[in-house]
Amino acid sequence: MPTSAAPKPVMHVMAAVMHDAEGRVLLAQRPAGKHLAGMWEFPGGKLEPGETPLAALTRELHEELGVTLQHAEPLIRVPCHHVERELLLDTWQTDQWDGVPQSLEGQALQWWLPAQVDPAMLAPADRAILQAVRLPHCYQITPAEVRPDQRGIWFERIGHAIQHGAQLVQLHLPLWPRELVRGLAAALLPLARRHGVQLLLNGDIDGALTLGIGVQLKSAQLAALSERPLPLPQLVGASCHEAVHLAHAADIAADFATLSPVVGTRSHPQTPALGWPRFHALAEAAALPVYALGGMAPAHVTQARQCSGQGVAGIREFWP
Repeated sequence: MPTSAAPKPVMHVMAAVMHDAEGRVLLAQRPAGKHLAGMWEFPGGKLEPGETPLAALTRELHEELGVTLQHAEPLIRVPCHHVERELLLDTWQTDQWDGVPQSLEGQALQWWLPAQVDPAMLAPADRAILQAVRLPHCYQITPAEVRPDQRGIWFERIGHAIQHGAQLVQLHLPLWPRELVRGLAAALLPLARRHGVQLLLNGDIDGALTLGIGVQLKSAQLAALSERPLPLPQLVGASCHEAVHLAHAADIAADFATLSPVVGTRSHPQTPALGWPRFHALAEAAALPVYALGGMAPAHVTQARQCSGQGVAGIREFWP
């Protein structure tokens, strides 16, 4: 009888997103002779046997940067799969430490505003961390029932949202001709860029390429793709409903996923809800930021964050 393969060892690595008073984050460059030499990463190192994650992070930052960590909170856990072993990149964020970070291990250090970091300069696993830093906690999606003759109303509503705190907006307008949706996006784009807001088209990869904006992949599109459909600077979201979808989204280097439905919804009453415990398990095991979708409101952000989510995505409750 064949024996099952022994499980691969898991290397637990701690990483820190250190925020300074100007909103910048600290990156370290991997030195020559190391795997992925020349690429940049968030500082940290391996958790030793018997250490708690926070104790390991405190020790690593002291050894690597000469600072004493005062407080940190979990941000995202990024599992990475390699031929010889599994790696878990356990990332915490902090703005509280004593001392001035300095290079004690020969690595170059640089402070960057998150929006100015080119994902291509980062080690692949650290790109998910960057997106967890950049992405907001609320993701607004336009209602599917909006009609083409309501274009003027919704141009004003989306513009108002952009000017009053929205940071991530998906144009999901299935009743509209594709060119009309693209026209709305083009009209909104100057305002969105002035306010640092990311716009995404629903399923329209070609339109996103043309406009230089993001796309939210439908689950069927996601399944058919073998690689990322947009350049790294343009956001790629993936619509997911189970673990295999989340794994494939990470494989094609999507920037984030929505996971639904977390609770029952009026629009899909026959679809079984995941519930918060299942959402927690799936989001924690995912290698990219995950938004809770389905029956969500902005008031659910705290619960989603406590369940390893990036935040919440929603429709009706996000357009007062």
